[in-house]
Amino acid sequence: MKPKNSPKKPLRNAMMLSGAGLQMGITIYLGYKLGQWLDAKFSKTYFETLSTLSAVFLAIYMLIKQVIKINND
Repeated sequence: MKPKNSPKKPLRNAMMLSGAGLQMGITIYLGYKLGQWLDAKFSKTYFETLSTLSAVFLAIYMLIKQVIKINND
């Protein structure tokens, strides 16, 4: 059985969290671009805002799940 405080664990956790930050940014950006496309396609002005906010909430949810996973490892 591996000891809990292995020297590689903090580095692995930092790498996972930095990857989660990148994932968060990409999710929000793609939500924004989807909203822009929907606004242009349907000639509306609210899809960009709704899509971006939905992407922010989704990104936060995914980040919380990632942090919980890191804490349980």
